[in-house]
Amino acid sequence: MDVPQARIARMKHINLSFAACGFLGIYHLGAASALCKHGKQLLKVVKAFAGASAGSLVASVLLTAPGKIEECNEFTYKFAEEIRKQYLGAITPGYDFMARLREGMETILPSNAHEIAENRLHVSITNTKTRENYLVSHFSSREDLIKVLLASSFVPVYAGLKAVEYKGEKWVDGGLTNGLPILPMGRTVTVSPFSGRLDISPEDKGQLDLYVTIANQDIMLSMANLIRLNQALFPPSQRKMESLYQNGFDDATKFLLKENWFE
Repeated sequence: MDVPQARIARMKHINLSFAACGFLGIYHLGAASALCKHGKQLLKVVKAFAGASAGSLVASVLLTAPGKIEECNEFTYKFAEEIRKQYLGAITPGYDFMARLREGMETILPSNAHEIAENRLHVSITNTKTRENYLVSHFSSREDLIKVLLASSFVPVYAGLKAVEYKGEKWVDGGLTNGLPILPMGRTVTVSPFSGRLDISPEDKGQLDLYVTIANQDIMLSMANLIRLNQALFPPSQRKMESLYQNGFDDATKFLLKENWFE
């Protein structure tokens, strides 16, 4: 279905934001894949991409290297398998979670990623001293971009004991203070693997209609979401992760159909 030009004109300020979610970022990759396949007109009018933690990683790939989503899938499956094999998961002594994550970024992000991301990618990070949240959208180099993405993904203790240093200060997971950035201008389309009041997310059936706001994410109180919280840090089997990827693809497709953006 073609998107009418009049509708495109009304979509002057559309943003796309991906929630913090650890290894459930595989859901985001499924959603991103659906947007690339069936939502090209929507992506053409997206002004800004935002995210926290794993969400910021997927946002950066969708913006700077959309052709490498499949490569991201393979990296995520291998990364998760490594974690599952560790005696104590990511916190196993001698296992360098952040080095492995950096290795993936170095492979996937193009040499000019920082130039593409400049003022279009908004990454949520948390200052260790003030505990305040910052959305970083200026990247003077590719290394700067990688450092900010690493900071946004750094869960204290889980990912290591030494916070990421950036511009002379120390930073940790943006998901601790703002897990789903909403940008001030226009409409921000939200994506999350947690069921809740979001644009693209799972729909948990037969649950009490109770919601809780966690670091800016408005999610449903449900057993399924509790299981997902556990899976974010302790990745499930590859078969389950492949299912989560497909869920993300399907939920994004439903959104595109509902909003008349499906192609």
